[in-house]
Amino acid sequence: MSSNHRLLVKNAQQVVLICNNGEKFLTKLGMQDLCVIENGSVVIGSDGRIEAVGPAEVLSAQYSRASFDHVIDATGMCVVPGLVDAHTHPVWAGDRVHEFAMKLAGASYMDVHRAGGGIHFTVERTRAAAPPQLLASLCGRLARMQRAGTTLVECKSGYGLELQTELKMLEAIEEARRTLPINISSTYCGAHAVPRGKTAAEATEDVLRVQLPTLKERMSAGALRVDNIDVFCERGVFDLGCTRAILQAGQDMGLHINFHGDELHPMNAAQLGAELGASAISHLEEVTDEGIAAMATARTAAVLLPTTAYILRLPQPRARDMLEAGVIVALGSDFNPNAYCCSMPIVMHLACVNMKMSMPEALAAATINAAYALRRSDTHGSLEVNKHGDLLVLDTPRWEHLIYQLGGHQELIRYVVIKGLVVVDNNKTMQL
Repeated sequence: MSSNHRLLVKNAQQVVLICNNGEKFLTKLGMQDLCVIENGSVVIGSDGRIEAVGPAEVLSAQYSRASFDHVIDATGMCVVPGLVDAHTHPVWAGDRVHEFAMKLAGASYMDVHRAGGGIHFTVERTRAAAPPQLLASLCGRLARMQRAGTTLVECKSGYGLELQTELKMLEAIEEARRTLPINISSTYCGAHAVPRGKTAAEATEDVLRVQLPTLKERMSAGALRVDNIDVFCERGVFDLGCTRAILQAGQDMGLHINFHGDELHPMNAAQLGAELGASAISHLEEVTDEGIAAMATARTAAVLLPTTAYILRLPQPRARDMLEAGVIVALGSDFNPNAYCCSMPIVMHLACVNMKMSMPEALAAATINAAYALRRSDTHGSLEVNKHGDLLVLDTPRWEHLIYQLGGHQELIRYVVIKGLVVVDNNKTMQL
């Protein structure tokens, strides 16, 4: 081979493909038996897609005459797919550090919400923020996620609750998508809460009659690309009827259903999502056995958020029950002013300790299954030929250290690569 290629990562002690037969997702047994090549290499072509992955000696011979823009000698290191964060709220102004103190003193999420805090506190500040301010803070947060190994991230609106601010947030996400290397899946979440002064029915009408039609116009004109629609289906917020109406309207526009359900109370949101063919449902701390069964049958992904249960002291999502039932389990950080975590390695650690997942299960949930939740597993989530060349090079002889070393990812992640380009070059890694 003599053609030019973008990147060669050679001689890695381990290359974790996740899967190698074109699987779009993995359930329990597949998650427990990940595909790993010992002493492997990866070739990424000039188009940024994986051209070859396999034993180092085989690829060395096959590409002996090829030229590469960049070569990484990964001797003694590991390669894993770029991590996928399937649930974030990264566009907002004004932190809520003061509310953390309230929660530590015993206030529940809804206590804070009723006291004028929570989402409404952030809504006020986000409405007042200028677009450049929102974009700058968004880009900074995405850069932090990228340094922690995230190469594909879902980004929600939802701190506007009215047309102009929701559009302002979606426009910031769109600009980040156009200008940053990190891959983004954009989610409209105008039904994140009921605005002050409105009933849930009135808020639903505003979403259906004002916000979604304008969003459809912007999307048709090519001004915005939005992938998913989200609703906070919860007691005292949007009930099943309102949730159904909004999700179906979004689905009719071509948006994938990906929503908050069964978080604080059992709402039968899982059954609703399964009925509607939802791509994913997030939270699910209070999901019922019937909801779990419905999601398994419908192949609707469960996006579990261990940071939220940890910070709010909620019951942990029933990951083991879901895995045993055949649910496609994915992970997300739920990054937002209430759960300030940019790190998928920490999310995976919490999933193992608090939700009793194994390390292979957690890695699969943060790669191929998280990509599936975003309808991107055909291009992301595993190291397979023709997928995007998104990967991490870890300065450690075993990939499990990424999860095992709580908070240690900054010393472990040597390179972050997106489409064959090195976007993070961390020369401060430390062997421990």
